[in-house]
Amino acid sequence: MSPLTRTDLLSLEQYAEQRNEFRARVMEHKKSRRVAIGEHATLYFEDALTMQYQVQEMLRIERIFEVDAIQDELEVYNPLIPDGSNWKASFMLEYEDEAERRRALTQLLGVERSLYMQVEGFDRVYPVANEDLGRETEDKTAAVHFVRFELSGEVVAAVKQGAAIAAAIEHPAYSASALLSVAERQAIAADVQ
Repeated sequence: MSPLTRTDLLSLEQYAEQRNEFRARVMEHKKSRRVAIGEHATLYFEDALTMQYQVQEMLRIERIFEVDAIQDELEVYNPLIPDGSNWKASFMLEYEDEAERRRALTQLLGVERSLYMQVEGFDRVYPVANEDLGRETEDKTAAVHFVRFELSGEVVAAVKQGAAIAAAIEHPAYSASALLSVAERQAIAADVQ
């Protein structure tokens, strides 16, 4: 996938006019890109459309219309677009209760390194995590991590042919797995070439 450029974006006025329809389309698109791993962990697989939505929303909220500031936003979000040989995702640790979340985040140090994807017939693929900045301290991990799963050509071919895909976490404080649905597999198969 190609990175977004200014020509891919709507002006603030255009976006205001089209926002409800665009947002509805993106929310529908995101449904098959969300993979829950147990009760409290979720992968949100990103692509050009999800990142365009993020950029458009940031421009809207911040009322950004200067060329340099728009380019700054693109530089922040473009690294989250897959480049054809990988999956990129926001990895979220989600706890509704604040006290429970605080407690869990102290127990989940290194959880992003315990996360993996596995395509049927192949070894586990562990992510490169948080390339933008460190997201854990000595005491706790962050609730949001950005991860990239690099895939070999053989794995990509199997994904394109519809192989089963699992997402899992094996951490002392959190262990869960999920077998991706057909819709989820098809959605993320579109991210690789």
